[in-house]
Amino acid sequence: MINWFRKREIKRKEKIEVDGVSIDIIYKYIKNIHLRILPPDGRVLITTPPRINQEDLISFIYSKIDWIKKNRQKIINQSKHHYYEFRTGEVHYFLGKEYEMNVVATSAREKIVLGERTITLFVKPDSTKTSRKKIVDDWYRDRLKETVPEIIKKWEMIMNVHVTEFGVKIMKTRWGTCNTRVSRIWLNLELAKKPTEILEYIIVHEMIHLFERSHNHRFKALMSCYLPNWKSLEHQLKTFPEEKNNFDY
Repeated sequence: MINWFRKREIKRKEKIEVDGVSIDIIYKYIKNIHLRILPPDGRVLITTPPRINQEDLISFIYSKIDWIKKNRQKIINQSKHHYYEFRTGEVHYFLGKEYEMNVVATSAREKIVLGERTITLFVKPDSTKTSRKKIVDDWYRDRLKETVPEIIKKWEMIMNVHVTEFGVKIMKTRWGTCNTRVSRIWLNLELAKKPTEILEYIIVHEMIHLFERSHNHRFKALMSCYLPNWKSLEHQLKTFPEEKNNFDY
């Protein structure tokens, strides 16, 4: 049996190139191969057990190379939108759809108006990036608070559990959390940008923690029972435009 502390060790690192793509390889005492494409520059990182020889590793990479190239380019293309200035012409997302931002100076109430393909931000003439961000964040938060209760209600009936309350906040490393002691769920504000099916996947994920606190085999079995396509949705979340593709759950 591999010692728990040894399991976390990095044995060695190397860089290889496959079909024109530079890939960082980290050998660690882990069970399976993990492939990630990291924003903002599309760095390709593979973490692999030392027992995997280079021939098998390269074979694995070739089997994924089309996916790697496609999603690497997507992340590179997205990087220019990663740090928002909240100005006219920027691309923003709401429930999985792209909207071009249009900023309008006004002496009236600051607000957001969602069009078919535009998101119009009405702000004071002297508004700052910080104040504009707050208006957008508050709008996203309000939209989630309109959408989430029906999803929770639906899954409470299906799963026969009860969520006492939910909240929305900015999270840097997680899409959601569940306090199993009081049956409270917190959701990442960024989920307002994702497709509804991804939002629903995260809600179901957190509600299943009411049955099982850890991400063990029982948890995954419950996910497969209630949401058979959860792995596809997990993949969709990790490759969807905008921000952090290396979040934990």
